Amino acid sequence: MHIHWGSLLIVFVVSFGSAVAVVTLVTFALVGLSARAPVGSGGRPAAMSAGAGTAVAAICLAAAAAIVLYGLYIIVA
Repeated sequence: MHIHWGSLLIVFVVSFGSAVAVVTLVTFALVGLSARAPVGSGGRPAAMSAGAGTAVAAICLAAAAAIVLYGLYIIVA
């Protein structure tokens, strides 16, 4: 039995990069959605407007979903 270490390394790097990308996109989506939260007593105002935050969240979640769906497509195909 022979293990192709180069191929295994490529799979590890792509998997790790994809996981980091999905987590980062979901994190930015949560930051975008937090712009919609009302400012509490003593809290800082949001860094962006509610509409811009919602748009950022939608784009980030769509990109994360596209990465996940592409990965599932590669597994099934």
